[in-house]
Amino acid sequence: MSETHAALQLENVTKRFGNVVALDDLSLSVESGTYHCLLGPNGSGKSTLLRIVLGLAQPDSGTIDGPHGRVGCGFQSPNFYPGLTVRQNIETFAQLAGGDDWGWNQTVVDELRLNPALDREAGDLSGGYARKLDLALALIKQPDMLLLDEPLGALDDVSKERLLGFLEWYVEEGNTVLVSTHHVSAFEQSLDRVTVLHRGNILRDEWMAELELDNHDSLQAHYVDSVLAADGPQSFEQQLE
Repeated sequence: MSETHAALQLENVTKRFGNVVALDDLSLSVESGTYHCLLGPNGSGKSTLLRIVLGLAQPDSGTIDGPHGRVGCGFQSPNFYPGLTVRQNIETFAQLAGGDDWGWNQTVVDELRLNPALDREAGDLSGGYARKLDLALALIKQPDMLLLDEPLGALDDVSKERLLGFLEWYVEEGNTVLVSTHHVSAFEQSLDRVTVLHRGNILRDEWMAELELDNHDSLQAHYVDSVLAADGPQSFEQQLE
């Protein structure tokens, strides 16, 4: 692995919601110019971690260094102005963010196949187009670091493949992508590093180049086996208690 530096560093971060510990003394480094995946089941702390990184929530303890440079983000629930058209949303967000290079924005629109919807009100978009618009807005500033929470949700198979190819190219251009998901199969071939979260803790943190999988094993199966092993053997009767 070539020498890199951290685009984001978390040290001993803890976040509680009442009696629930969402992140438990968590330390994590995301290296600049890498394609990094946060992997874990629902409730593992992935979305909480992203919200803290973006300053949308504050940790109870611990320190955060970064992200450095321009940052773009896309959430599970798309965020835009529903009363504006797709084009107006892009232009408005670009002006607010200082990313009003329409040449770049047009590249993003083309890659995400948003052209047919440019003059439609965002509030009338289908789930797939709404997700595409949210992704376009995340990319407006040509961010040095892109944080995405379940970015493939609601996209059709063709759109997924186009987005995956675009993200791979974006990392090759020297940018950093941190994606949160509980379905890693689609990303597996492009990732540099994977961090498995479970109950607010890091269960595994591995470079893909160093990860040894069985010939017939996949990263998804490897992750599921890790979580099941961490939970320990349980009968269905115990789970229902």
